[in-house]
Amino acid sequence: MIRKTFFAAAAAIALAVPAYAGSHSMSKDVVDTATEAGSFETLLAAATAAGLVDTLKGEGPFTVFAPTDAAFAALPAGTVDDLLKPENKDKLVDILTYHVVPGKVMSTDLSDDMTATTVEGGDVMIDLDNGVMVNDATVTQADIEASNGVIHVIDKVIMPGM
Repeated sequence: MIRKTFFAAAAAIALAVPAYAGSHSMSKDVVDTATEAGSFETLLAAATAAGLVDTLKGEGPFTVFAPTDAAFAALPAGTVDDLLKPENKDKLVDILTYHVVPGKVMSTDLSDDMTATTVEGGDVMIDLDNGVMVNDATVTQADIEASNGVIHVIDKVIMPGM
């Protein structure tokens, strides 16, 4: 459970990392990087609601497929508000941990039609035929390195079991 909680926290905050180039630093963990960005408030709120923020200061390493605020906004109306309710904490943790793969996987480590097991326990499919896809989400920025992992920004929220 500790391992799952650690990676869940990683997912939550790292999902909040912005798609901007040049201002990330290997001396900053994913929490610092996300906080500095200021443009991924939905994911920061999700990390807080899931009780995962403090855990993300951990060592890692982990790989996070991080949806943007726009990706969360594209979910059906009311979905985010519903997920942020205390009674839905377990579901929120599952969704966030589905965006995290243990270890540091750079874009150069990917191969077409590979699967990766997430911290949530499900698998994501990596497809390189039309850019880089993780399930049905497109990677819009890859290889944002942090001191405790790497973040790949995606344009959709991917859901476990779908």
